[in-house]
Formats: sequence, C-alpha cells, structure tokens
Amino acid sequence: MEVILVLHNIRSCYNVGAILRTGEGFGVTKVVLSGYTPRVHDKNLLPHLREKLDKEIHKTALGAEEMLDIQESEDIIATVNELRADGWQVVGLENNIDSGKLYDLNDVKLSDVLGRKVVLVLGEEVNGIEPRLRDEIEVFVQIPMRGKKESFNVSVATGIALYGIMCV
Repeated sequence: MEVILVLHNIRSCYNVGAILRTGEGFGVTKVVLSGYTPRVHDKNLLPHLREKLDKEIHKTALGAEEMLDIQESEDIIATVNELRADGWQVVGLENNIDSGKLYDLNDVKLSDVLGRKVVLVLGEEVNGIEPRLRDEIEVFVQIPMRGKKESFNVSVATGIALYGIMCV
C-alpha cells in the first residue's frame, strides 16, 4: 500500500515532527503540508523564525524531515482533487462524526474498503478536519477508544492509523 499524508492545520511543530518521523518509518510516499501547519525550511519566514521552527520540528522528526518528499499546498481542496484524479483514495482520520463512511480501524470490512493508494488526511489537534475538507473525503477511519478520553494526540493517532491501514 502507498500512503500520502496530508497535515492540514496542525498547530504544533512537535506534532508535525513526530508525524514526519512516524511517516518516514512507515515508508509514506509523500507528505503534504497545508493551512497553517508549520513548514520545514519555510522560505516565507524571516531567517530567525525559519530557524526556530526548523529546530522545533527537528526535535521530534530527528532528521526524517530531510528524508521525506514534503510538499506544500496553498489550496488543499484542489490538491486533494488532483490526487483523487490520479487514482488516490482520500481517507480521513477522524472520530465522533456522523457518517455512513466511518469505519473503526479494527473493522474487518476496512481492508475491503481501502484501496492500494491512500491519502490519509489529518486535521487540527482539537477540532479535527475542517468541514470543507471533510466534504472531499471518501472514507473515514477512527481509532476505537477504550478509556474515558475521546481521542489520542494527532501524532500518536497517526502512528496507530498508519499501522492499522498499512500493516494489518
């Protein structure tokens, strides 16, 4: 299975770095950064700010940020539609949504639903995937929770989701 990660409106540099490290470990094909997600080597920032963000991302990425194909998207809807037109299936990692397209990560039917080329969309840490981007998603996966918390940290959830869709 090939996977592209979309990090849309992820606030924390540390989450971005951890997701990049995890994605590299699972062999993701590409990472797309969009919205206000911090960029690696962001040429639009003043040098001292770029250095600060790069240092924060590197703290958890530990070099993975230099190993991955990382691209930026100024229009995530257009990017997602281009990927879909190229044969990629758009999957959102989300929970607590009312959708007939939502599968638990451990659902035995999920392997029949997922294609061989998946774009895994990750949303903002607190509010998840914004509604306009949700409308573009073909399938949603959620991680079943057994404790009292409703969700995992986005970087932890990414690791669980990648393992669930790529290795099971």
